[in-house]
Amino acid sequence: MNKTLNILVTNNHLVNVGGSETFTYALIDGLKKKGHNVEYFTFEKGLVSTKIENELKVPFLSKKEYDIVFANHNTTISYLKKSIKSKFIQTCHGIFPPLEQPHKYADGYISISQEVQTHLSNKGYNSTLILNGIDCKRFKTTKAPQPKLKSVLSLCQSKEANTAIQQACNALNLDFEYLDKNINPIWDIENTINNHDLVIGLGRSIYEAMACGRPVLIYDNRSYADSFADGYLNKEILNNSIKNNCSGRYYKYKFSVNDLVNEIKKYDYKDGQFFRDFALKNLNIEHQLDTYLEVANNTKVNKIKQLRFKFKQFRERNKQAN
Repeated sequence: MNKTLNILVTNNHLVNVGGSETFTYALIDGLKKKGHNVEYFTFEKGLVSTKIENELKVPFLSKKEYDIVFANHNTTISYLKKSIKSKFIQTCHGIFPPLEQPHKYADGYISISQEVQTHLSNKGYNSTLILNGIDCKRFKTTKAPQPKLKSVLSLCQSKEANTAIQQACNALNLDFEYLDKNINPIWDIENTINNHDLVIGLGRSIYEAMACGRPVLIYDNRSYADSFADGYLNKEILNNSIKNNCSGRYYKYKFSVNDLVNEIKKYDYKDGQFFRDFALKNLNIEHQLDTYLEVANNTKVNKIKQLRFKFKQFRERNKQAN
């Protein structure tokens, strides 16, 4: 697929910093660098959409037809299917959030982990597995982690988790900082990551830290799931943890403060370079974009789904008229 394509990238919300928002920014940036004409769509504009427009020079939805719509969140498909002519490829980032459930009228599906792929398969949808893509030129090592652990950064999204981590760090006499996207979000998080030796979190936060050459510990306590952890990540358990998007749902450990102390003690600064190399090979969005475009090229507009959607619209219009 060498021709210049008209591509629309969608995300339900682009207000504040978050996993799908950062992914959307990286996807748009990469597609534009490949020479494609890219636009974006969201229901909720904010910090990230402003950056997309001002820094990437990518405009908001303006066309009635695109070669591809790369959709994050099923709500955007429901809305755009009514007025946009295109093939719709949905990327599913999780198994629990309602926004991440597969849309029955999408033409193709991408899963960011084996866990998500299995979830979609159980619902009757085939999908292509492409791991969570990271801009490895942005997220890179600018300062190596220290041989002796001195500082810990938590990217956890709950007060309970951050309190437990702080208590563990206090017990080990370690510097502690946390960034919760819901409380004190920052865009240039790669700078903060590089100022710490060990990073604790889940999912995309772990991948971004790995790309920055940081040892990582998988743990959080989020409202939509039980408090699970995979613990300190090393090369022996990496492939297993990746299957569940480094969510803590592979090993499902439940950690006390003492458990966190023991996991933090496993710190080995040499793991940072291993993870950086892994990220360059397996998480680099520059390489993954080729697979995204290949999936789109091999996906045909599902005419049966298209007819069903038009019939659904017809019935809704008749119902409103009556």
